[in-house]
Amino acid sequence: MKLRCAILDDYQQIALSIADWTAITDRVEVIPFHHHFDHEDSLVEAIRDFDMVVIMRERTPFPASLFDRLPRLRLLVTTGMRNAAVDMVAAASHGVTVCGTDGSSYSTSELTWALILGLARNIVKENHSFRSNGVWQSTIGTDLHGKTLGIIGLGRIGRQVARVGIAFGMKVTAWSQNLTEEQAMAAGVQFAASKDILLETSDFVSIHLVLSDRTRGLIGRSELQRMKRTAYLINTSRAPIVDQSALEEALRNQTIAGAGLDVFEVEPLPQDHPYRTLPNVLATPHLGYVSLDTYKTWYRQVVEDIDAFLSGAPVRQLN
Repeated sequence: MKLRCAILDDYQQIALSIADWTAITDRVEVIPFHHHFDHEDSLVEAIRDFDMVVIMRERTPFPASLFDRLPRLRLLVTTGMRNAAVDMVAAASHGVTVCGTDGSSYSTSELTWALILGLARNIVKENHSFRSNGVWQSTIGTDLHGKTLGIIGLGRIGRQVARVGIAFGMKVTAWSQNLTEEQAMAAGVQFAASKDILLETSDFVSIHLVLSDRTRGLIGRSELQRMKRTAYLINTSRAPIVDQSALEEALRNQTIAGAGLDVFEVEPLPQDHPYRTLPNVLATPHLGYVSLDTYKTWYRQVVEDIDAFLSGAPVRQLN
């Protein structure tokens, strides 16, 4: 009898066609699920008889309570080599192997610039007016050349974003809790001596940090109040790094000019959420990693992970 493998949150219905699964289909029945399970009960009902589960990033959390209810599960494969939504200790205690995949950071940095440019040039509003035969030119764009881009977190993605800012002729500054002046200089950007200085002097602030106890709530009400009223905040990292109620308040009161958002505390975002209607929000449904090259790499390595597990020699093991 074949083992059973569930692929969760295959929103684009592409998982089975973007990779070659023939290496395992003689031993494994692979079944994709194209819709999101909003409740643990419905998820358990759907996958309780599966031996393996493939998850797309953090779309579906795997807490200890879920492992308790899936006694048949033996392998969990997540795209990417880090997934804060998986309880690794619970996985190990239940005898579940967790494996990951390599990936690219370029798709997230590219989306960051799509949000920055969209905000700066009012792309959505002008395009909607164009398509609906509305007013011809109703806004005035914000120039990037000569403006200051403040990057919070100068890791791999932060450095990629910085290079584009420099190419646009922007003054690029960076800060994080661990960043040194030498590291900033090596990346070709100016070192901000403090978070407050970066926020007070930047026209665009882009966040590129990993969510942790130190970064959760790093940008709150007082930090948003330090920003220029003409400044924009961009977050393609993790929503809880920014106090969401404080951000909503700042956007409503126009304490800042606007925000470009790709990450949210609850995903999919509820239909009645204010971010869906606030005029100074440009938002995308967590598309930072959703690109063809990234998906090809992820799903090809998902197949490799499953094949290696079946051979008794797991690869890219995370727990």
